[in-house]
Amino acid sequence: MPRIPIGSWVSHGVDWLRDHLNWLFDLVTHVLNTLYDAIHTVLAAPAPLLLAGILAVIAWWLRGLPAALLTFLGFALIDSIEQWNETVSSLSLVLVACLITIAVAIPLGILAARSRAVGSALRPVLDLMQTMPAMVYLIPGILFFGLGVVPGIVSTIVFSMPPAVRMTELGIRQVDEELVEAAEAFGTHPRRTLFRVQLPLALPTIMAGVNQVIMLALSMVVIAGMVGGGGLGGSVYNSISSVDVALGSEAGLAVVILAMYLDRMTGALNQRVSPLGRRALAKAQAALGGAKFLQWKPATSVAMAGVVVLALLAGGMNVLGRKDGGAGGTSDGNGRPVSLGYVNWDEGKATTYLWKEILEQRGYRPKVQALEAGPLFAGQARGDIDVQTNAWLPTTHAAYWKKYRDKLEDLGAWYDKTSLEIAVPSYMKDIRTLDDLKGRAGEFGGRITGIEPGAGEMSILKDKVLKDYGLGGEYKVQESSTSSMLTELDRSIHAKKPIAVTLWSPHWAYNKYDLTKLKDPKGSFGSGDSLHLLGRKGFAEDEPQVAGWMKKFHLDEKQLTSLENDVTTAGAGHEQDGVRTWLGKNPGLVDKLAPSAHAAYAKGKDAGRAPNIGYPAWDEGIATTYLWKNVLEKRGYRPDIRNLDIGPMWTGLSTGQIDVETDGWLPVAQKQYWDKYRKDLDDLGPWYDKTSLEIAVPSYVKGVRTLDDLRTHKDLFHGRIIGIEPGTGEMKRLHDEVQPAYGLKDFQVTEAGTSAMLAELDRAYAKKEPIAVVLWSPHWAYSKYHLTKLGDPKGTWGANNQIRTLAHKSFARKFPEFAGWLRNWKMTPEELGSLERDIQDAGKGHENKGVEKWIADHPGVVDRMAPVK
Repeated sequence: MPRIPIGSWVSHGVDWLRDHLNWLFDLVTHVLNTLYDAIHTVLAAPAPLLLAGILAVIAWWLRGLPAALLTFLGFALIDSIEQWNETVSSLSLVLVACLITIAVAIPLGILAARSRAVGSALRPVLDLMQTMPAMVYLIPGILFFGLGVVPGIVSTIVFSMPPAVRMTELGIRQVDEELVEAAEAFGTHPRRTLFRVQLPLALPTIMAGVNQVIMLALSMVVIAGMVGGGGLGGSVYNSISSVDVALGSEAGLAVVILAMYLDRMTGALNQRVSPLGRRALAKAQAALGGAKFLQWKPATSVAMAGVVVLALLAGGMNVLGRKDGGAGGTSDGNGRPVSLGYVNWDEGKATTYLWKEILEQRGYRPKVQALEAGPLFAGQARGDIDVQTNAWLPTTHAAYWKKYRDKLEDLGAWYDKTSLEIAVPSYMKDIRTLDDLKGRAGEFGGRITGIEPGAGEMSILKDKVLKDYGLGGEYKVQESSTSSMLTELDRSIHAKKPIAVTLWSPHWAYNKYDLTKLKDPKGSFGSGDSLHLLGRKGFAEDEPQVAGWMKKFHLDEKQLTSLENDVTTAGAGHEQDGVRTWLGKNPGLVDKLAPSAHAAYAKGKDAGRAPNIGYPAWDEGIATTYLWKNVLEKRGYRPDIRNLDIGPMWTGLSTGQIDVETDGWLPVAQKQYWDKYRKDLDDLGPWYDKTSLEIAVPSYVKGVRTLDDLRTHKDLFHGRIIGIEPGTGEMKRLHDEVQPAYGLKDFQVTEAGTSAMLAELDRAYAKKEPIAVVLWSPHWAYSKYHLTKLGDPKGTWGANNQIRTLAHKSFARKFPEFAGWLRNWKMTPEELGSLERDIQDAGKGHENKGVEKWIADHPGVVDRMAPVK
């Protein structure tokens, strides 16, 4: 029988919905996240024991004193096993899902009860919703709603809705028809019959459906954990993937306590709100005799008062005890969030928690999520995850990279080279290559113990390795998890039993056990991977400092294996403690990996002084002035910077109104100013060598290579040269020397400023129009545009300049420390070009931001420019 491609149809349908209804899914995500955040904020606000007290008061009101005591003790136990935050998160998820489910299910159940056609139409749909494996809902859930609590909430709603619809329909259908007919006989409106007769009598059945909804919702908390929803589901998922019995038992116990509380409370609520339930409760209490005090329940008003008092107490404690936990105004991150995802592999977990610690120290709010490889890459492609540290490329994760590469950014490799392999215990003496496995399946139970099914290594093993070595019909690959594989390896080695496992290098298992890497003479596993950091599309633009740190991140094998060992030793739930232990053994590493723009810099001897720094609106002047402003502020100075035209700035320098400037072009370009004011100035020396002055034209203007060519092509340029500020030495030299020497006197030279010249150059370049502009080297325009510097065979521009630091003659006496720094300061063309580019990218008004990025990209530059003993 031919195959019916139902899966392909569903896949195409999901793709169509995602492409055409993305706005709807974004709206649903926003609404559900907002509702979840609101409920979670309310539940997480009180101290754990106060919220336990509030829940106990509710239990007392609904079930009596014993239930109240057990409730308090149960939730106190959850707090004592450090699962409180996870429990609150799961309770918030359950409440959101149940509220929406009940709001939809009860009206559907009423409609089905009143219309057999609706009931018949709903029945197969409800069957599908209830019997489809819940995990299947995660696949479109991730595509539609991304990672987080929303896919878990949606899956929970779909899975838990059928019992509520069916029980509501059943309850209404079971109401005595004679009662309904009697109500109708007295002329009761159908709506009043529904609310006054049918719903009150059907309420016990409906509440039983609500109870089932809550229980099914609780059973779905693990689902939420698998897609990054956190809570108890995250703890259970982590315990399963790491085979952590302690964590699994504690998380499971918390789920049991929460389930029992919700089950008992919803059952008791039925007795409170249902007339039939109240009568049954009264009969039960009458039969207790002397034990009535145990079942005594406070009146609703008394219970409400108790809840309000405890809530107010909790709120008051929060207000009085609140601390400013933000990162503050001087941190690198300023509290900005960064989400980190990882597959539960040792190197991924270790480096993810390492970066979590680093980012927290730098003032960010990192959040880590453990995910399978597929959801991790899909979540990054959607923008739900900012960074992952453990992409094995180009081989292991090739399928994911091929699928999502257009939506990801490769931040570079931090470890090279890895290898994939099958390993066996070294006591299996005669097995050294993959060829040796053939015909030996009986010894291994016909099994190779693998890791997570979504791992790239597993795909390579099943699709290529087994085929290349003829092992496909002999061995079965046992899919499990990394931790399960390691547990099985440990058990087999202790029993001296044969076992073959999928492993990779580097891995701490090679240090703990004596293992043999089976050689791969056919190269089926590939030539080895590098471990890459991947960011979502746009991450480097949004967080340039973090991206800059990560691009320079590298660990050697010794560092990585020792980090893995400390994290593994610390245990599940304490990974960051392991990272801190490791960092304690590697002092100064955080500053090396993530040099802070707001580090605690030593103060200078003249800290508190306020030098006046002038600068012209030229790129190198802007860049170096803002650079020194930033460096001086780090050293405790209070610099004041002023943007001035070239003439007023030299005048201000000569009178002492300006203490120093960093953009003196000598001996040629600004010779006339130096000759005029030199007796009042101090030359602190050159920091850049050598510059040049020139006229430049776009390289698409053919036949114009020298200033002589410019004269002969006057009409091509409409007899115009685009100049800069009229007071500059370059403009004066152009008028006095260059134009007469090359017969360019009849050219009109515009004098509108550097910014206007660059704007005109950009406009002409975009239109491929001829243009001649006054320029100089170094300048970033030569990087942005293809330009030709016109040759000056007569040497009229004069000798090349140096860029020098000039100061008033009293400067060194007033600011001796700063003067010493400036005398020893130098910049290379690469440093100056990158500084100018970062300031250009930051934009006008954000020069400090550009400088901060440049300093972060050049660790140690502050100490080099302004050394303090």
